[in-house]
Amino acid sequence: MLSTVLSWIVRAILFGAVIMYGSLGETLTEKSGNMNLGTPGIMCIGGAFGFGCTYLYEMNIENPNPVLTIAIALFCAFFFSALAGMLFCFLTTTLRANQNVTGLAMTIFGTGLAKFFGTFIIPEGVVTVKATYANSLFCKTIPLDFGESTAAQIAEAFLCSHGFMLYLAIIIAVVMAFFLKKTKAGLNLRAVGENPATADAAGINVSKYKYLATSIGAGIAGLGGAYYILDYNYGGWSTGAAGGLQALGWLAVALVIFAVWRPINLIWGSFIFGLCYWLYNYIVVFGIKMTSAQSSLLEAVPYLVTIIVLIISSVHKKKENQPPSALGLAYFREER
Repeated sequence: MLSTVLSWIVRAILFGAVIMYGSLGETLTEKSGNMNLGTPGIMCIGGAFGFGCTYLYEMNIENPNPVLTIAIALFCAFFFSALAGMLFCFLTTTLRANQNVTGLAMTIFGTGLAKFFGTFIIPEGVVTVKATYANSLFCKTIPLDFGESTAAQIAEAFLCSHGFMLYLAIIIAVVMAFFLKKTKAGLNLRAVGENPATADAAGINVSKYKYLATSIGAGIAGLGGAYYILDYNYGGWSTGAAGGLQALGWLAVALVIFAVWRPINLIWGSFIFGLCYWLYNYIVVFGIKMTSAQSSLLEAVPYLVTIIVLIISSVHKKKENQPPSALGLAYFREER
């Protein structure tokens, strides 16, 4: 039973780390007042281009450099996702398009672009292609041995059963929390999300902060797409990979609400989401037998938990647990 529970924990942490990237990117974006519902599509773009570029490098170089392999994957995932974020910001900030409609359109566009890009990678008649070398680098774990005791096995499940991308996500969360709370630029960004008119009157360039936050946030979300393909999905890209990434993108958006827009909360919140998501697959460990229909219903647990948190935070109405006041609202300087 212990080995099964540990397997559940490892799977939950890995799953949670993928959506943590999407949630970190969306949190940074929403702090600027932009609600980017295109995060699922942007994660698809990051996954497709991050995988595709490193796969082409791996296939065309006899002895690929490990550092360069990782760098290509991360750079391409971040860069092309950031471009998608910039496009979203151009439509919503410069052209003042509706953020919700634009975000949904971006999700459809990003998913379609990822599938279209994938057709150039997957040879005709082949279901899946794999970046085997890149996968081995992304899946490489910390070589530590704590012993054979139960406590040692639990410690290994939490600390030594994951690739470097998990620890990078945690570092990004900590740095983002420090940036938003302790730096002048972070406070300016929060001011833009709370009251852009007041921020503008104080001399803060509202458009610049929106563009930077949305583009960088999209880039961070795109890293989650690359992580999903090159680690979680064992380095394989198939025609159905974009659909799986899109579903994780919606979970990432839900996790932002669950964590009440706090980057640090995303660390433990993503783990809880992972446990809830994989509950249907491991619930038999506790002697509970379920039908396939009941197991499918359990997959909705993360969303149910999010709804409960949203209700609780709405009832208590604590200022620190509310979204930015200007979230989703277009700013017209002429109406200031």
